[in-house]
Amino acid sequence: MIQSNNVPVFILAGGLGTRLSEETHLKPKPMLEVGDIPILVHIMRWYYRFGFNDFVVCAGYRSWEIKKFFLNYEFRKNNIVIDHRAALDSPPSPLGRNKEQENWRVRVIDTGLETMTGGRVARAFDEICGQDRFEDFALTYGDGLCDIDLGRELSFHKEHGKTGTVLGVRPSARFGVLELEGAKVKGFMEKPEEQQALINGGFFFFKRDFRKYLSTGEGCILEREPVEKLAGDGGLMMFEHKGFWQPMDTQRDKNYLQGIWASGKAPWRPEPA
Repeated sequence: MIQSNNVPVFILAGGLGTRLSEETHLKPKPMLEVGDIPILVHIMRWYYRFGFNDFVVCAGYRSWEIKKFFLNYEFRKNNIVIDHRAALDSPPSPLGRNKEQENWRVRVIDTGLETMTGGRVARAFDEICGQDRFEDFALTYGDGLCDIDLGRELSFHKEHGKTGTVLGVRPSARFGVLELEGAKVKGFMEKPEEQQALINGGFFFFKRDFRKYLSTGEGCILEREPVEKLAGDGGLMMFEHKGFWQPMDTQRDKNYLQGIWASGKAPWRPEPA
C-alpha cells in the first residue's frame, strides 16, 4: 500500500484573489468560507481523508490571517476553559477534545507578497527541505474543490516513475456552444455538461527533484517555464479525473459551492452528510 503520511502537501495560498475583492480585502482567498469553513480547510480535509497529514501552506497576502486561524483552530472546534483561580496567567485550554479533531501538522510559510506560484513553492520547499526527508510531495491551489481519489493518483504517480503527475479534468462549460456550418448556426447547446479538452485540474504530485525546475525569484510561474520544461523533458504524466471539480474564481463560483454545501450533498465532504 502506498504510504501518504510521508508525502507533504504544499498548498498555494498567497495570491490576492482580485476577482473576489469584495471579500479578499479582509482575508486571503483561501480563507473565504464555504459553509462556515474556509475553502483551505475543505481542501486539507479531503487530503486528510486519504492519509495525508502534513501540510505546507505557501502564504503571502494577509498571511497572518491564515496563521491566526490555525493558532486558534483547536479552540474553534472545541469548548474551552479559562481558569484564573490558580494563576492569572493560566492559558485557555480545550475542554475535552472534539472527536473529529484532525491529527495533522500545518506549517504556514511566508513566501512573499508579490511572488508568483513557482517562486512560492520553491521558497516553501527550501524552508522545510532541511527538516524533512521525503521522496514525493503533493501540490495544489488553495481555491479549488474536487472529489479526486488522491490515493489512486499517488499510486499512479509512483508506478509511472516520472517526475510529475498533473490531474486532467474536463470542466463544465460556462457558456452556451454554437454548432456551426460556416457562418450558419445549426444548433445551440446551453452550457453543455463538460468541455472536450482536458485542462490542468491543479492537483499535482512531484518527485523531490522537481525543485531543480523552480526558482525562488518572484517572477517564477509554476505553470509556465517549470511545468512546460518538465513536460518537454518527458517527465510529466496526466491522471484523468471524471468526477466533481470546481474552482472558486468568482463570486458566482463561490455562490455555486455554497449552494452545493448547503444541500448536504457536497461531493468533497470527507464523511457522509
